[in-house]
Amino acid sequence: MIYGAMNFPVMPVVDEIQTFAELGFDYLELAMDPPEAHYSIVSENRSAITKALENNGMEIVCHLPTFVSAADLTDSIRQASATEMKRSLSVAANLGAKKVVLHPPMISGMGAYVADRVRTNVFEFLTEMVEMSKALGVTICLENMMPRNGIGVEPSELEMIFNRFPTLQFTLDTGHANLADNGKARLQELVKCFGDRIGHVHLSDNRGVYDDHLPLGIGNINFQRLAKALKGLGYNSTVTFEVFDDDRQQLLESRRYWTRLVA
Repeated sequence: MIYGAMNFPVMPVVDEIQTFAELGFDYLELAMDPPEAHYSIVSENRSAITKALENNGMEIVCHLPTFVSAADLTDSIRQASATEMKRSLSVAANLGAKKVVLHPPMISGMGAYVADRVRTNVFEFLTEMVEMSKALGVTICLENMMPRNGIGVEPSELEMIFNRFPTLQFTLDTGHANLADNGKARLQELVKCFGDRIGHVHLSDNRGVYDDHLPLGIGNINFQRLAKALKGLGYNSTVTFEVFDDDRQQLLESRRYWTRLVA
């Protein structure tokens, strides 16, 4: 497998590349959020970023903006969010990213009362993004979401999206799958249903209540079962450790934990 780590968007991207290179990671997953990793800042610093990647022998995967509202009921907000996403996708392609991670737009505000209208907005947005990604030669890996998102949480919801957009690949996020999952079966079911679509993996731990992004083995996620399932599928692509801790050594501990399981 190919191992990476995600930047903290308040830190300069080049500094994060250097940090992860020193920790021995294969690639940077670039979270394209402000203040330091908004597409405009990344575009301005493209030469420095690509040079830092090349000098350290690292690749890049881009995570499109998280804090937008591309299915919003307010037209101006929805359109502005879609513009942010499209410009970010373009910059990602210019950086040389071959795959990008995309969150399904969430149901927010009054959208909970008119979910069908929000889903229509979701499909319109995804149609535009998929068409653009094809033109750019970039693969979109759609991520399973936490319950509060309202869309893209359960396998049945994701199946509806994947049936509509067969070229989409899947980002399997362990932390999101474990939230409010009292039966502890959602993660296993996602692998079972979409194993042939998995193009990217996010690994972090939690205790099923908050998306804590804990080091692996600290929460209650069954990583041994996941490792066995991914090995059975022959998965050998990108795996990002989404462990958010001031002590970056926790990334190494999580990588060691995981590599022992898949050995």
